[in-house]
Amino acid sequence: MTDDRIFDALEDLVEIVEHGINVISSGPVVLTFPDGTGLDSYVDRINAAGAANGASLHVNGIDPGFANDVLPLVMTSLSQRIDKVVVSEICDYSTYYQPVVMQDLYGFGRPMDYPAMLWQPGVLTAAWGPVVRQIAAGLDLELDPVLEEYHERIPSEVDLKIDSCDVPAGSMGAVKFGVIGTVDGVPRVQLDHVTRTNPAQGPDWPQPAEGDGGYRVEVFGEPMMKVDFNHHGEHGDHNVSGMITTAMRLVNAVVAVCEAPGGVVVAKDLPLITGRGLVSR
Repeated sequence: MTDDRIFDALEDLVEIVEHGINVISSGPVVLTFPDGTGLDSYVDRINAAGAANGASLHVNGIDPGFANDVLPLVMTSLSQRIDKVVVSEICDYSTYYQPVVMQDLYGFGRPMDYPAMLWQPGVLTAAWGPVVRQIAAGLDLELDPVLEEYHERIPSEVDLKIDSCDVPAGSMGAVKFGVIGTVDGVPRVQLDHVTRTNPAQGPDWPQPAEGDGGYRVEVFGEPMMKVDFNHHGEHGDHNVSGMITTAMRLVNAVVAVCEAPGGVVVAKDLPLITGRGLVSR
């Protein structure tokens, strides 16, 4: 895991690229689209090394990744006019086994006043701002310099035992959060997350189209478009398939990343990536 040791991870990635090795990684997520993240010193070193030795670095996955970069940008190719793009993850995390992420980063199972990392000012922008900025870049939008953040947390009404931790009644049970990019104060690109530890939580919040989790892309304008993207593993669990889709988006990009110009490569600049060669025999 890289996002709880971000600067050490960045140094590791710089060193790998400096040794002429191509890299695909699911983190640190700030590198999915590093413009505006304040990490220019690391990005410049990666780009300089890549220019010298041809090695490339690509960070991606499903979210941040395909569900909120390639998918929405491809949908906008059908537009006559775009007023706003909204990308959402709506998911039950009860079967997601990542105790550090769930407890320390999100605060699930912790007291409501626990200072979880994600809810500190600027952290949501650091983690998901690259999603908003990459969509904007793909649409030739120049966003206002500061992205807007919001979050709303609610306690669990009952004692829960989920894969990562216990969630006692009264502790944090669900959260809705987002990052919004504006142009002259008008919201144009928005990322939303609705994250539950039980499907009954936040009944007035957005719900997945089917099952316990998925992604939604909405393009407001002419025409109005909405796509719900749901997935699950062979045995029915969406968190298992979330791990698979994260990994395979990267694995299937290996050839394209190796053939790309050296340095940091972002999703919007890669050619079409397919599941070529994966049809069962």
